[in-house]
Amino acid sequence: MRITQSMMTNSILRQISSGYGKVADYQDQLASGKKITRPSQDPVVATMGISYRTDVSHIDKYEDNVSTANKWIDSSGSALSSVNDVLNRIRELTVEASNDTYGSDQRAAVAKEVDQLTSQIVTIGNTQVGGQYIFSGKDTQNVLLTEDSSGNVSINAKALANPVLTIPVNDGMTVPINVDPGQVFSASLFSDLKDLRDTLNNPDSNGPAISAYLDKIDRHLDAVTGAQTASGGNSNRISMIKNRLDTQKTIATKIMSNNEDADYAETIVKLNQQQNVYTAALSVGARIIQTSLVDFLK
Repeated sequence: MRITQSMMTNSILRQISSGYGKVADYQDQLASGKKITRPSQDPVVATMGISYRTDVSHIDKYEDNVSTANKWIDSSGSALSSVNDVLNRIRELTVEASNDTYGSDQRAAVAKEVDQLTSQIVTIGNTQVGGQYIFSGKDTQNVLLTEDSSGNVSINAKALANPVLTIPVNDGMTVPINVDPGQVFSASLFSDLKDLRDTLNNPDSNGPAISAYLDKIDRHLDAVTGAQTASGGNSNRISMIKNRLDTQKTIATKIMSNNEDADYAETIVKLNQQQNVYTAALSVGARIIQTSLVDFLK
């Protein structure tokens, strides 16, 4: 095969162009901090990068869910503490009113405060986080408790039918983020409080009739304590899951970085090497391309 001057010229131009392209690639790596700036440069790195980014995005979503779970659990814990305080106040009032030195007017005043405290429990039961009712089970868009003008309290039946709301926090793992509304805000609670109020308003009531409600109040306090314990357990579990997600994200981010981030020191060395090769190619190419027929005849 005869090698012509044109073939040699075209070949050296291709080599120069290729060398310049490599220089440009290394400059892009230094500017962007990435090994590649377009998939065609390394399809394997690009494909793996998509996979690793999906993993990190997946973990980010779970971390958002954990953050939401913490808000719900913390709000639930605070609300349950408030219910506990209210019931303890009602218990104190019941003990005071069971003393037969109290007159009917004093007991009526206690009944009025019990009525106000019952309304406070209703308010707590309708606590919201981010526009959602945290004690309404899966029916988060509707209130749990409704109190009419006579002080009668009704409970959202849908909340009681679907009491547990869960949220995914890892692959194949969900955790409850709320408290079973029927455990704390039960129909018996409001029935007992209404009966206590009526007993206090009854002029014929005596100390033993009023003190009989102490055991009932204690049972409701025990229910609140049980709910607080369960909520605390969920909080501890969420904390462990968060730590695990942080570890997973660190590992996934490191793998993703190793796959697609440029090593600056290595890239600078390669850039300098390629620039030297490119400069040499230009020098050689200049000599070849300048050769003419006259030069051959000489």
